[in-house]
Order: sequence, then structure tokens, then C-alpha cells
Amino acid sequence: MNSNLQTPRFSLRQLMPFLLLLSMLTVFCNPEKQSEYPSPPQTPEWAVNATIYEVNLRQFSEEGTFAAFAEHLPRLRDMGVDILWLMPIHPIGEKERKGTLGSYYSVYDYLDVNPEFGTKEDFRELVGQIHEHGMYVILDWVANHTSWDAVWTQTHPELYETDEEGNFIIPPGTDWTDVIQLDYSNPETHRKMHEALEYWVREFDIDGYRCDVADMVPTEFWNEARYRLDVIKPVFMLAEAETPEHHIHAFEMSYAWETHHHMNQLAAGEITIADFEQHLEENRERFPDYAYRMQFTSNHDENSWNGTVFERLGDGVEAFAVLAATIPGMPLVYNGQEAAMDKRLEFFEKDPIEWGDFPMQDFYTRLLRLNRQNRALFNGIHGGPLNRLVTTADDNIFAFYREKEGDRVVVLLNLTDQPASFELSTAEASGSYTDLFRDIEVVLGDAESFNFAPWEYAVYHSAK
Repeated sequence: MNSNLQTPRFSLRQLMPFLLLLSMLTVFCNPEKQSEYPSPPQTPEWAVNATIYEVNLRQFSEEGTFAAFAEHLPRLRDMGVDILWLMPIHPIGEKERKGTLGSYYSVYDYLDVNPEFGTKEDFRELVGQIHEHGMYVILDWVANHTSWDAVWTQTHPELYETDEEGNFIIPPGTDWTDVIQLDYSNPETHRKMHEALEYWVREFDIDGYRCDVADMVPTEFWNEARYRLDVIKPVFMLAEAETPEHHIHAFEMSYAWETHHHMNQLAAGEITIADFEQHLEENRERFPDYAYRMQFTSNHDENSWNGTVFERLGDGVEAFAVLAATIPGMPLVYNGQEAAMDKRLEFFEKDPIEWGDFPMQDFYTRLLRLNRQNRALFNGIHGGPLNRLVTTADDNIFAFYREKEGDRVVVLLNLTDQPASFELSTAEASGSYTDLFRDIEVVLGDAESFNFAPWEYAVYHSAK
């Protein structure tokens, strides 16, 4: 035996892609095992206490480019952002285009970038910079439909649904006249779309996807997509849907749409706090405990079509932002919220955010950093459950605490436009805390009295 030869040694991390590939080949070669995808999906460790921020590149800056956005990375990192969700970066179709610039969600070519934003190399450089800042990037992916003049309409017209005369059709039941429906009864559509998803992970090292109208695409497609992507690297997947079965094999996180709508209704006085609490309980029972739910007061759809946070939430903007950041789930900030953006961004035209002096930057920094640091607010099963605290004004005050491994957060919210004087039974949550927004020490005994102005809030936190 040659003494100069040594047995190679590999870490489990180095071997993982090969093990996943072997497992995947086993599944594909045995149809009886095709349902045996990992459950739950193997969430990356970095997502356990992550926060998320949505980026509308067209409106983010006057330039609307990858390079111009990159200038904000240090600020966003310092604000406590972990995951950057980029709205679709692909070229936009021209046929049946809406407005001057068209919708991001009318994809012309899944394997290219919108020249308005820059080049592929510009995007590759941005991904590298994001990673250098300790953050992660997910792309918005439109799997259900393409533009009327998309590359595939010429090279692979068989991938689309058609009417009786063989004409392309818009997605059934919609008024999305600028896009046409892909056909997921065709296995070739699955294959081509999986290859496109793999391309951006393999070639550009992105960290996952936000999947547009995920309910309109078969769950089995997403299950296999997740399995294939994890062969390349551990990814993070967000569904624009609210479907429990998505969490079994494919997605870490889904939209908490119903919770968001309940917040809007609560702000408008259309439901009570008791109604909201009942919704939270019913929603908790619907989803597996490991599911991440994305909590938000705004996003691109809400802002452009339903109104700014100030239109929908009025003087309760900050109170509802605190609520979204402290109930179970991962908090989302839509770009411009830290600048107290009070306009609806145009969807099909150029309409840059007016950043000003970032009046709410400190507010969101405190909330996002608390989410990252206090285990009670971690995502899914890694955080603590919501425990309601009884007050003498429960019609006005939503009070609760969350606790995990010795870390605790106590939240008091006046979710009405009326002042409230109340006593709070804090025996369950007595102790010493730091007031998140006033930077003072607070001691809660077995019972405390408070006088809250309309929409006033307080957040107390302690760590083991």
C-alpha cells in the first residue's frame, strides 16, 4: 500500500448535495416513492429568526437598477433585514402590455433579466453583495402564466392552455389580459419550469423564491421543485397563498392574508378585538406548528390597489405594525414603509419612492432587531405561543405575552381610536423588562394600571 495515499474526508455539509441527489434519483426511479418528499421541508438554519423586506426595483430609486438598490444594503442590514425579496426581475412582454412599462408579472423570458434593471452580471454582483452583508435574496417567481409574446410561445407553444380554436387564453376566472395561462396537465411544462427555477439557484446562487399565486399551480409541481432545488443548496420558499398543504413538502412560509384583512377591518371598526383573537386561534389550528406565516401591514398589491397604510390603518399605523411584528409569524416590511410612504406606487409606470429622512427607520429597526434577537419571537416552532393577558378594557386593549427558553416579550396595544384606562393582570408575566421604544427599565408586578391614548402601544422584552 502506498503510504502517501490518504483516505479523503468530507464533512456532512459537503456530502449533503450528493446524498440529496442519490435520494432524488431513488424517488424518480421508483414511482411508488414519488410522494416521499421530506416533510416538513428542510428549512435553512438562517431562517429561524429571519425577517423579510420586499423590494420593488422599478420604484426603489430614480435609476431603478440593481446597482442603485445595492447602495441601500448597509442601511437595510443595520435595520435588521435578513431576507430581501425582489419582485420579478425578468424582461416584460410587450404584446397586450398594461401601461407604459407593463407588469413585472408578465414574464417574457424566465432565463433573462429586465434590461431596465441592468445585466445578468449586474444581478450576479448584487447577489454577491447581499451575501457579503450577511443577508439572503429570494426572487419573485411567476409560474402560472407568461406574457403573450413570451419566448416559450414561439419555442414551446405546447406548454400553454388554449381554447377550442387553439388560441392562447388568459388565466381562467381573472381579468389579467396581459398574460396567458400555462398548461400544468403537460409534464413538459413541469420540466421546463423546474429547469428555469434551478437555473437561478445554480448559476446566480440565489437563496429561494417567493412564488406568485401559488394556489393556481398544482401542489405536486411545488413539491418536486423544492426537492430539486434543495439538491443544489438549501433554499427558502414563500407561497403567495394561504394553503396548509403547501407546508407539507414545499414551502416554509405562506401569506397570512386573512390576518392582514382582519387588521384592516379592526382599524376600520368593522370587527372587534374578540373577533380578531378568535381568528388568530382558528388560523393557528389550520396550519402545522412548523409553518412560518408572513405578517404584514403592506406589500406591493395592498399599496398599489387597496391603499397606503395611512389610508387603511389611519392613526393606528404604528400599533398595527407592532402587532404584525410580535404575533406568531415573520414580519415583512415593504420598501418605503421606513420612509412613512404615504402614496400608492404606480404599478405599470415609473413612480419612485420619496425617501426623505426615513422618519420610521428607527421604529422598524427596533422591531426587526427584536425579532432577530429574542427567541420568543422566532419563526414557527422556534418561537413562543401567544398568551392573552386579561385587562379591564379588553374591548380596547389587546395584551399578550410570548415566551421561549427564558426570553419573553410583553405587548400592550390600544387597537381603537378611544383612550383607555385599564388594569392588567400580569401575574403570568411579572418580572423586569426593557421598554423597547423608550429604552427604560420596567418592572411588572402581579397587577398594573395604565392609561393609554388612542392607538398607543408598549413592548417590554427580556432575555435569559
